[in-house]
Amino acid sequence: MFGRKPAVHAGAIDIVGMDFLNNSQEVARLWVEPDGPATCLIQPDRLEMPEMFGMLLVDSIRHGARAYAQCHGMSEEEALRRIWAGVDMERETNTTGLDTVQDYERPQ
Repeated sequence: MFGRKPAVHAGAIDIVGMDFLNNSQEVARLWVEPDGPATCLIQPDRLEMPEMFGMLLVDSIRHGARAYAQCHGMSEEEALRRIWAGVDMERETNTTGLDTVQDYERPQ
């Protein structure tokens, strides 16, 4: 079982009390600066295949559509359409380059 600690980074999403995460492993963390670049930290050894990471991203997009709908008073369908539009825009033309902040090293 994984221990849970309170958020230690300013702006982190509070997961205290979310006991359903006790048997889970964190796979990724995403941050974005105001009007700036995104930072994505990925732990690739926690998912067996890259395809599983893709499936997780699609699940997160679907959850994101529901969250945006609830927060911003739009339908889930509209939020989902707009999220996919953003994915398509980024796939067609990357808005930022990739600066590696941490190389992954396989544990010995």
